[in-house]
Amino acid sequence: MSKNYKSQREGAYEEIKRRIITLFYKPGSYLNEAMLSADLEFGKTPVRQAIDQLRLEGMLDVMPRKGLIVRPISFDEITQIANVRIVLEGYCAELAADRCNQEDIARLTDIIEQLNTAAEAQDTDKLMELDRDFHSAISSASKEQVLSEILAGLHDRSLRFWFISLSEKQQVGNILNEHQAIFDALRARDPAAARKAAEHHIKSFLKNISPVI
Repeated sequence: MSKNYKSQREGAYEEIKRRIITLFYKPGSYLNEAMLSADLEFGKTPVRQAIDQLRLEGMLDVMPRKGLIVRPISFDEITQIANVRIVLEGYCAELAADRCNQEDIARLTDIIEQLNTAAEAQDTDKLMELDRDFHSAISSASKEQVLSEILAGLHDRSLRFWFISLSEKQQVGNILNEHQAIFDALRARDPAAARKAAEHHIKSFLKNISPVI
């Protein structure tokens, strides 16, 4: 497989996913391969492969006789995702507090600083990207590859719900405070506090998404 072909496939996947997460492609809207290919200026083959991957990740569905649809928003779905994340993210943060090194702390420090800058600029897309980086950095610090892969998939499925929750402006401040609490516990090498802060973060997300779905 050529590097260019692989980059096209990854580019198509990332762009379609970004548009779904940021609600450019609205929940319940219909898409098709030809439209996406023309819209994104990628070939049909990388677009088709991106669609297949996003179907596996639960962002797109195929409806009989209707075609491709952006999976509708479902409170039941996000509740199930959040309940699993509460358990796994808490465990991951606990491991990370015990196992993180100076490189992990430096990476998280940089992300926290960037999050504050993005919040001041009201850059929602950047906040979303940095939120993913923050949780990825904690997973990396846990030194558990399988756990990291599972959490990455769950986090990606949560992102468009997270994006919706930012319609409430106070949520940005809440998220920053919750991230800071997790980071402080990791830096203090306090596994119990890290687990508690991570669990609270996901519970808070679920509580605050409820009124806007």
